[in-house]
Amino acid sequence: MTSSSKKRLPLRKFLADRFIHRFAMPTARLVWLAAAGAPIAAAASLLDASVGGYAFLIWNGLLLLFSAIDFLLLPGRSVFRAERATPDQADVNKPFDVAVTLHTNAPQRLHITFTDDLPVSFGQATVHAELDGSRLTLAYATFGKERGRYRLQHAYLLYSGGFGLIRKFARLDCPGEVDIQPDLSQVRGILQSTPSMLLLEGRKIFKKLGSGSDFDSIRDYVQGDDPRTVNWRATARTGKLMTSVLRPEKGKTVTLLIDCGRMMGIELDGQTKLDRTLEAALALAAVALKQGDQVALLAFAADLKVYVPPDKGIAHLNRLVEASFDLQSEFVESNYGMALSYLLRVQKKRSFVAVFSDMENYLYHQELAAYAHKLRRSHMLLLLSLQDPLLHKWAHAEAADARTAYAQSMAHKFGHDRSGYVQEMAFTGIHVLDVPADRFTLSAVNHYLDLKARDAW
Repeated sequence: MTSSSKKRLPLRKFLADRFIHRFAMPTARLVWLAAAGAPIAAAASLLDASVGGYAFLIWNGLLLLFSAIDFLLLPGRSVFRAERATPDQADVNKPFDVAVTLHTNAPQRLHITFTDDLPVSFGQATVHAELDGSRLTLAYATFGKERGRYRLQHAYLLYSGGFGLIRKFARLDCPGEVDIQPDLSQVRGILQSTPSMLLLEGRKIFKKLGSGSDFDSIRDYVQGDDPRTVNWRATARTGKLMTSVLRPEKGKTVTLLIDCGRMMGIELDGQTKLDRTLEAALALAAVALKQGDQVALLAFAADLKVYVPPDKGIAHLNRLVEASFDLQSEFVESNYGMALSYLLRVQKKRSFVAVFSDMENYLYHQELAAYAHKLRRSHMLLLLSLQDPLLHKWAHAEAADARTAYAQSMAHKFGHDRSGYVQEMAFTGIHVLDVPADRFTLSAVNHYLDLKARDAW
């Protein structure tokens, strides 16, 4: 979804365009003073009815006079100018700071209520402050609940001064832009890991040494080492038994296929499947790049949405994030034939292909099954899916009546179908991971590291 389709509250927009910034409004002080005139007039009328009427007219006339003076003394909206400073990027659902600097043509002493015109998916922000001079910096924190690129346009001022009886409104042009990205905390943890280990979800994942085909280093031979790794040249030179340490081959290719069809728009614990999938895919990309491999990314729904050719280096991770951070699910059936045939055309080199989709598609999409077996001949294929916690809930529910018994039996059937599919595909050499959301990223990364350690592709 592009920034042009991010909608704001229509009522607020209507009021801002048609009413708020064209008229002044009374403050709470004016309302209370007007209400106080009634008991004053009533008290005066106890002495004389005509005195009460005059008191009422005089009181409200004075309020009207001072309100008119207050209105005339307040500056027009044209004297204000605003500049907004936002970070270029922020993680979804993570707070970030915004600073708005308000400028005026001449020194003013005003009470300011500032409201930023943020998208509906942002945490709304209103700031109260006192302007005493020609410049005021307003700061607040907000957060984006949905990924995407957001262009911010306007800000709204409600200001009063003088007697504090009248408020004026101003809508200011205050352009800005911020990219709300997937939660990249796991990716940052991976990038900060030492060469000897990986850190993911707070756990240390030690790389497997002594496997692979590329030479890494030489060390003393210890009991249990594979005799085939003995380095006889180093042994002759040092006079003691030495062994070669091998590491998995670098420069291999990892291809991430991300399904953006209708099934990926389903929410699991407040996040869509696509959100969780994208976070896991980028974490896997970070691990692969850190291991020296190349990573490609292909996202699709009914049509091809994004393709990033394979490349290596941590700098390539920025290109992957930039290309995929605003992907949105579409209410269409995914075209696996188009996506996989395109991959077969552009990816001639054997690679590890990780498909992030939904188990329902794996089970019932016949075109996907045909292309998966075709893809398996030239690539190492892994199909990933998030388990549905609702199925687990119904499968373990107490069958108190016919309705819950039927739901339980259907949940067991779907669970059996899913586990059966995993076993069926394993016989054909295609790996399938159907795991809960809290183990999704870790399972994908561990599977990749295991295959790499065995030089399986």
